[in-house]
This record gives sequence, structure tokens and C-alpha cells, in this order.
Amino acid sequence: MLLLNEHSDYRKPLEAIDAEVLGVEAARTVEHFLHHREGHKPTPLVSLPDLARQIGIASILVKDEGHRLGLGSFKALGGSYAVIKLVLEEASKCLGREVDVAELQGEDVKAIASKMTVACATDGNHGRSVAMGAQLVGAKCSIFVHSGVSEERIAAIARYGATMIRVSGNYDDSVHEAARVAKEKNWITVSDTSWPGYERIPGFVMQGYTALLTEALRQMPERPTHVFVQAGVGGIAATVAGHFSVLFGDARPFFVVVDPSRAACIVETARAGHPVKVDHGEATVMAMLECYEPSLVAWRILSRAADAFMTVEDDDAINAMKLLANPKGSDPAIVAGESGGVGLAALLKVATDKELRAKIGLDPQSRVFLINTEGATDPVLYQQFVGVTPAEIVARNANRSSEKERVA
Repeated sequence: MLLLNEHSDYRKPLEAIDAEVLGVEAARTVEHFLHHREGHKPTPLVSLPDLARQIGIASILVKDEGHRLGLGSFKALGGSYAVIKLVLEEASKCLGREVDVAELQGEDVKAIASKMTVACATDGNHGRSVAMGAQLVGAKCSIFVHSGVSEERIAAIARYGATMIRVSGNYDDSVHEAARVAKEKNWITVSDTSWPGYERIPGFVMQGYTALLTEALRQMPERPTHVFVQAGVGGIAATVAGHFSVLFGDARPFFVVVDPSRAACIVETARAGHPVKVDHGEATVMAMLECYEPSLVAWRILSRAADAFMTVEDDDAINAMKLLANPKGSDPAIVAGESGGVGLAALLKVATDKELRAKIGLDPQSRVFLINTEGATDPVLYQQFVGVTPAEIVARNANRSSEKERVA
């Protein structure tokens, strides 16, 4: 199912606050922060020319966030960035001067951070990022996880020293419980979703994601004509659509937001024209996208900057994982988690439907940009779905590279 954007705000400029949060200067600030992060390096932009030829388009480029900062997800850019920014703000306030990220490990800043506690709810990746940021600055951290979060993902968060708090119910239940407890205990909620009266910190989280776009645009030989990005609460989709809207205006790529059919809160919000909370039914394998209520900030941006909204099924997501792991021809393999290849799943659905291709203008000249939002953040689940381990795929790519070098 594909729904074209017919909202009354469609193609209007972003609100001033959103344009500022996702603008060029903000993206430069994020890059400045990242230069002071140990282990930071740009993630690869992977070309899939054989797949592009197979589906009749000019190119497919995939920004592979499975390599990001040791966390294996684009979320590494958001939660930890927000934590660092909040600590620096508090340090500037306490010390009576502007404190730069270069001073993050200074004794004065560490002493201030040690008195702060950050908290959030998570499906896995955002919580790891917040916990990583808290450990980096020396702050305390409490992470709320719902019953659907796997033990592997919980353990991965706890490794950063976070206190884990289990909540019955789904992701949205954990969001509400995290906010309630944080308010009661005077902790700082660092959420990747927003609600009435709570927008500034989720804006920082989204701002952190701009780094992958800055990198991608530098890596691309040509600007994309089409973008497919998975949604969840809408944060990453809104970041991409909003940042490209600020940079390129009406010349921006055609932007498609992708939801799991079993948790289609953005699609249903687009259909209604206002934020909609969808019912919780059967769980989706796309665990990082299993969200039933959209972020208000994200929807505000997407209502203006997204061109279309669509859903994919669980089988579509699993097939995309398998295709990326076992590509045809000479395309390199990509390790994509259950939610990582959802943009590709949507592209493949559109590519096989003549009517949908016409609706979005997908043709032999189209250049498509996708984001592998996560690698195998739960390796056990990954092997169950794909049939091979992430290590086997990495080894296969290394062998292929060696073969090419020998031929050359």
C-alpha cells in the first residue's frame, strides 16, 4: 500500500525551529562533536549496481550504519549526542562560560556530569546510544525496556553500565513509564520520540542523525532522485526528509516513508492528517520499528517534507535481509538487521508494480538512496532469519575483495 501526501502543509517550508534543528549549522555542530568521539569514522556508502540493473533503475546506494561507532546502528549518532549536548549545557550554566566538547573529559565537567541521571525507553538501539553517551561523560543512566526486547539487546545496553528497568507492555508503555519515573526522580528524559511539551531533547537526538547525511552527500557521485527510509516513531525519516528539504528545497529527492504493516503509526497518521495512535496487535519482526504512536516533531516535519507513505510486511523485511546478505552478481553483501533493510523492501515492492512506479516516477534514470539503519544487533535472531552468521558475510566480502585484487 502506498499513500501520496495530501496533507494541507505538504511542500510548505519547515517551521523555523525545525529548519534550525536540521539545518546546515546544526549539522556542522554534530560533525564537530563527532571529531572528539573515539572510534568515529564515516560509515560506508555501498553501491548495488547489479540489483539496480535487475529492477530497471540507474543506481542504488545504501548508507551502511551497521558500522557506526561500535553500536551497529544509526542510533549511535542520536542518543549519545543528546546526552553530551545536555551535559555541556549544564556545565556551561554551572561554570558561567561556554564549555566546548573538547573539555568533555575535564575534571570540572566530569564532576557536573556525575550528578546527572539520564533515562529513556528503548527497543534496543536508542537505549544503547544513551547508555554509551552517559558512560562517556560519567553520568548515571537508567534504561526502560518493554517485554518484547530480547535478552541479547538488554545485555548489550547493560554493558555500558546502565541500570535496566523492565516494563510490562509494548514500546509506548515503556516510553510513558520512563517519562513518569524520570519526572518523579528529577532525571533527564532523553527520548527519541516527542509529545506535547517535550520536543527540545528529541530535536537534539534527530540533529545527531544529520551526520550520516552529511557523510552520504560527500560520498555520492550524484544527488539521489528517490529516498526510501523506514520510520518507527518517525525520527530518522523526518531527519532525512527535513534536512534534504532545507538543503535542496523543491529540488529535493522524492521521499517515501516506510512503516511495518503491523505498526503503521506514521502511515495512519498521514491517512488521518493528524497524529494517530494505532492499536497494538501481533508483533512485527521489525523490532526497532514497532512503535504505535508517532513523534509529534517527526510528524510535523514529515507532513511537509515527505512525498509518500507505505507499508511492508514481515516477509518483505526478511526477504530484504536475505537479499542483502546473499546478493546476486558482483554486488557486495550487507549485514542488515530485521529493521535495517526495510527501505530496500519498500523499493522492491514498488519496483515490481507498474502503477506504483508511475506514481513516484521511478524509471531507468532513477538514483535511489537507502539507509541500512542497523546491522545484526541481535546476532542470534539474524542467523535464524538469514541462515548465516554476520561473521560469515564479512569473511565472504573479504574473500571477494581479495579475488578482485588478484585479478587486477
